[in-house]
Amino acid sequence: MSRPKPIQFEKTKIVAENRRAKFEYFIEQVFEAGIALTGTEVKSLRFGEGSIAEAYAEVKNEQVFLVNANIPEFSHGNRFNHEPKRPRKLLLHEREIHKMHGAVAREGMTLVPLSVYFNSKGRAKVELALAKGKKAHDKRDTIKERDWKREQGRLLRDRG
Repeated sequence: MSRPKPIQFEKTKIVAENRRAKFEYFIEQVFEAGIALTGTEVKSLRFGEGSIAEAYAEVKNEQVFLVNANIPEFSHGNRFNHEPKRPRKLLLHEREIHKMHGAVAREGMTLVPLSVYFNSKGRAKVELALAKGKKAHDKRDTIKERDWKREQGRLLRDRG
């Protein structure tokens, strides 16, 4: 049985993407969350700086925080600059937070950020996924499937 495709959100400018997440995890459900940022963090993101490669999210006191996301200091930020790897609060509906908390606590799932982007209204958003970790054999299957699709493309291109 194939897994359902995750829903797509309206993204006008993608700032940071966690491409490794789709290889490391089975993506079960995707959420769109706002981020509580300071002014210099928004300016750094608008310049395209930021990384979520080693970031994850956690539920604490009925709030969700993005941990270990790196948004470098703004070059013209003087004394009002921010701390690059501080935990950032994610803005979600209470129902979504309870759903995430239950899945993480009971089913052993992980909250993984897939991308940070600006939507059409200019707001910074995080695409957050409830995911289950892949085992080594699952990763090998993914690699085999990816290589076969690449080979298929080559064969079709050479014949057509």
